[in-house]
Parts: sequence; C-alpha cells; structure tokens
Amino acid sequence: MRLKSLIAAAAFSLSLSGCSAIYDKIVFQIDVAQGNFVEAEQIDKLSLGMTKEQVSYVMGSPMLIDTFDSNKWYYLYYFKPGGEKSEQSQMELVFGNDKLIRVSGDPALTDKFSDQQLN
Repeated sequence: MRLKSLIAAAAFSLSLSGCSAIYDKIVFQIDVAQGNFVEAEQIDKLSLGMTKEQVSYVMGSPMLIDTFDSNKWYYLYYFKPGGEKSEQSQMELVFGNDKLIRVSGDPALTDKFSDQQLN
C-alpha cells in the first residue's frame, strides 16, 4: 500500500514538472505587443530642429516622458509572439529650447542620427 502511494506521488510530481515544456508546444499563446511601434517612414520624416508638436505629429505620443526632465521622450516597444522569443526596441528623443536636439536608442532606429546633434 505504501509503495503504491510513493509511486503515485512520484508520477504525479513528474507529470507536473513536465507541463512547462509541453505547455509551450501545445497551448495556443497570443501575441503581445506593447508600446510604440516605430516605422521607417516615421524615422525618415524626423529631423533635428523640429518642435515638440512636429515630433508628436510624426511619431505619435511618447510611451514615457521623463518625470524629472520633460525634455526627454521615450518611445519603447515590446513584442512577444506566442511561444517565441520577445523583441524590444527603444528610442530616446531629447529637446532643448523646444527643438529636437538628439536622437538615441537602438541602432536600427537611430542610424540616421548617429553623428548628428544640435546644441
């Protein structure tokens, strides 16, 4: 009787530990997208010296505005396809005297601005 209980407990615990590997293969998981997806045509329209209003018109509202410095805007994007590896991108826009002076972040997004900065 005691042997049957031990075998049942062992089988039960092994079946639970294997669920995570099976879960990713069998159970449907939805795609999760959060934040601002920045497209190449938006980057092409963006240029240093633009006002906050112009940038907002081209890029949309930022995901985050720095609490301590309202001249720093962040465009963040997170995408997790169901059952696959997640992707992230980020872009920081810095303003001075209400003009865009610096763009930084992921190289794929900010290559156009890598050697430019207004003072």
